[in-house]
Amino acid sequence: MKQLGNLAIICAQRKDVIMNLENGVVSVSAGNRPDVHSLSVEWDDDVGIANIIHALNFGNMAAATRG
Repeated sequence: MKQLGNLAIICAQRKDVIMNLENGVVSVSAGNRPDVHSLSVEWDDDVGIANIIHALNFGNMAAATRG
């Protein structure tokens, strides 16, 4: 649960990212159609959320790779 706020900050800084929190699951989608990547984890899974943050900053969901 500690990482959820960090994820929200990262998502708020990117126009191509949508974060949704529903029924205990946080979902993040990044990119523009047809090239959209999505990840979902339980809202209190700090390790999973940290992995999403890493993907947004350095991985396949990073802004630099999105063109």
